[in-house]
Amino acid sequence: MFQKVITVDDLDTINIAVIRALEELAIPEIQNAKYCDEALLKIKRGIAEQLPFDLLITDLSFKLDHRQEKLQSGEDLIQAVKKIQPNIKILVFSIEDKTHRIRNLIKKEGVNGYVLKGRNSIPELKKGIQYIYDNDTVFLSPELTHALLDRSLLEIELYDIELLKLLAKGYTHEEVSIQFKETGTIPFGASSIEKRINKLKIFFKANNNVHLIAIAKDLGLV
Repeated sequence: MFQKVITVDDLDTINIAVIRALEELAIPEIQNAKYCDEALLKIKRGIAEQLPFDLLITDLSFKLDHRQEKLQSGEDLIQAVKKIQPNIKILVFSIEDKTHRIRNLIKKEGVNGYVLKGRNSIPELKKGIQYIYDNDTVFLSPELTHALLDRSLLEIELYDIELLKLLAKGYTHEEVSIQFKETGTIPFGASSIEKRINKLKIFFKANNNVHLIAIAKDLGLV
């Protein structure tokens, strides 16, 4: 079993419940943090002392308060940790259930498990921790298996996501074209962008650009 685990959540009740679950799994060293910056410092200290953490358990959303934080989300923390300790195991424990966001964390960020917070989530969390320790494959809460089984969103490319993000910011087709040209994103022609937007509207069954952006937001694409 894991020997050294850090859990990151801004709610005391969640931290206490997760720590209790880790204790029941007989994990000898458990640390917790309420802020992502604080968690990163503890992970860096572990590396410096040659006593690195085996597992990071983190939420995705953290409420802003009086403290100035460089890392403002669990995704920021995951990316920062992966840069300094690529082999650490990571389990996300969150209420977020949007398909694209979950798939992105697994495929792009290399997350090892994702447990959805809910009424019966602590037993599921314990099961996920044990599974991640025993296996090289990703653990998902049963209600999230569609995140990997639903392959329809695999047709959406990074280009499409960047395009949707710019449209959500109010960019016109011409402004998107200029932005893509400046960043070297291909294709950047106005006609190509218009064709891509029409393709996305057909794919998502959107009536217009506003409807398209609303759907994209619901799916967590932007």
